[in-house]
Amino acid sequence: MDRDRTGEYGKFEVAGEVVRAFVPAPLPPAPPLDLGGGRQALLERATVAVGRLDSVGMLLPDPQLFLYAYVRREAVLSSQIEGTQSSLSDLLLFELDELPGVPVDDVVEVSNYVAALDHGMARLRGGFPLSNRLLREMHARLLAGARGSQKSPGEFRTTQNWIGGTRPGNAHFVPPPPAEVEPCMAALEAFLHGKSPQGGALEQMPTLIQAALAHVQFETIHPFLDGNGRLGRLLIALLLHEGGILHQPLLYLSLYLKQHRSVYYDRLDGVRSRGDWEAWIEFFLEGVEQTAQGAVDTAQRLAALFETDTQRTRSAGRGATSALRLLAALRERPVGNLGGLSEQTGMSFPTASKAMQALMDLGIARELTGQRRNRVFVYGAYLDILNEGGEPL
Repeated sequence: MDRDRTGEYGKFEVAGEVVRAFVPAPLPPAPPLDLGGGRQALLERATVAVGRLDSVGMLLPDPQLFLYAYVRREAVLSSQIEGTQSSLSDLLLFELDELPGVPVDDVVEVSNYVAALDHGMARLRGGFPLSNRLLREMHARLLAGARGSQKSPGEFRTTQNWIGGTRPGNAHFVPPPPAEVEPCMAALEAFLHGKSPQGGALEQMPTLIQAALAHVQFETIHPFLDGNGRLGRLLIALLLHEGGILHQPLLYLSLYLKQHRSVYYDRLDGVRSRGDWEAWIEFFLEGVEQTAQGAVDTAQRLAALFETDTQRTRSAGRGATSALRLLAALRERPVGNLGGLSEQTGMSFPTASKAMQALMDLGIARELTGQRRNRVFVYGAYLDILNEGGEPL
């Protein structure tokens, strides 16, 4: 449905040229969304898929194992959209204090993504509301010590930014001028709490629809000088948790958006220029359904892998008990060195070394760095499953 524009353009001067900056109207859209027919069916399918994903804990002996690696996979994918070249292996090596094979700045950005998500989820679980203050706290962690550390971490911007082009005057899109950022974000915060900017209660809407609308609004406001894309994608995960439809942050659209980048940007432009929220919602819900189904499939494959490799290790003869303990440690952290693994399992270094050799003989583990000393080992098939779709752009 076309609604003309979903906001107003304001003219202002920057660097000696007049620029048209877009100020979005508060949510929800007017006239109201058309969620009839096929869109309602798509919403129902996406909701069912998310419900299955929320039950993923039933598929694995310890859902925290899946959550640990899956969150890091998402951090890699989300950061790749912004141009980093880090892989999941690079991130896990970095967390071991090993030097990754890419610029350290790239890996710091990915590691910060994990830290920002962990902080946001911990705050929500502690009863803190999903709010602008929380977004600013997460933004500070997202940019800490990384390339954007000079771009006002944790603070809404006070200068103009733009998307595409070399300056606001030739940009593809210019977000609201600095003076409008606080009012726009205040209106978005009110929407997240089910209220209008004036404080009146809004008609309740499905959490998935709320997340779809909030993501576009955040990206349109672009309230920070850097990190808007990554934080806007994290906002989806926080909203689904806050709305009670996902108890763990397991739904991430970064792979879907990475694979459909041109359509993603076209749908955002369609909202801003024509008010076509419905086309965006269809795209978003299709992504939710596909992503949730993919995550459940990944969990099922990992559960089958863990069971198969456990049985193979049990039948390995002498040393099987130690090898099983080491395998359990690699399920928790699929990349490790012998010093850390022996400490984690309580085994002596020689015992851990023999157990690792047994896992390598079975083809379960492999050495990652090619070094003769200070070697790093990886649970190969586990990491391969998580790496699917995670090749740098």
